[in-house]
Amino acid sequence: MGSAFAQALQLIVTGDPMLLQIIGVTLRMSLTSSATALVLGAPWGAFLAFGSSKVKSVLIVVNRTLMGLPPVVCGLLCYLMFCGVGPLRFLHLLYTVEGMIVAQVILVTPIVAGTIEAYARPLVAPVRETGVGLGMSRPRILRLMIQECRYQVFTSYLLALGRALAEVGAVSMVGGAIAYKTNVMTTAIMMYTNRGDFKMAIALGIILVGLFFLLNILAHVLQPKVVA
Repeated sequence: MGSAFAQALQLIVTGDPMLLQIIGVTLRMSLTSSATALVLGAPWGAFLAFGSSKVKSVLIVVNRTLMGLPPVVCGLLCYLMFCGVGPLRFLHLLYTVEGMIVAQVILVTPIVAGTIEAYARPLVAPVRETGVGLGMSRPRILRLMIQECRYQVFTSYLLALGRALAEVGAVSMVGGAIAYKTNVMTTAIMMYTNRGDFKMAIALGIILVGLFFLLNILAHVLQPKVVA
């Protein structure tokens, strides 16, 4: 095992081409899907925080249910939509990075929205009073709400990015874990472990944990700057 760790570190230091390719696909998928989820989820979460109508209550329950959507179920739905007999087969998204991004957006957007909704709800009354007092329209009040939640928006993005980096079920079903095309760090770790190639699996695991560590450092360092 010690030899495997040493070989894994050597792969990282020397910049193994396969290792770099897998990291590149992972970052492309994760950064794109988490940014898209933030753009869609932050306004939706702020919208859900406003008001207390029955329709809003139903939407909140639906969103919270989707927050716990099993990745394999999401992967199954996307597979059925993108496969050769699916209604979206003309998009040719199956076994592509773009298809994986779509699956990740479906998984992560409700998490971003739910986080923003839970944080923004106590702020609704004072923000609405301020906006009405200044003669602001409802869309502008909604934007003001998002501004007041700016740090929570930031942390929601980090949460979305972390979820996208760690996800394996949906991306393996939609992407197929194809070498040099759709293999990401999580699926590659499983594949190389099954093959007995522990040095590559350990190298990917070290990098994946390192990315999570960097995300937490970034959140800690930027927190006072964003809140201020």
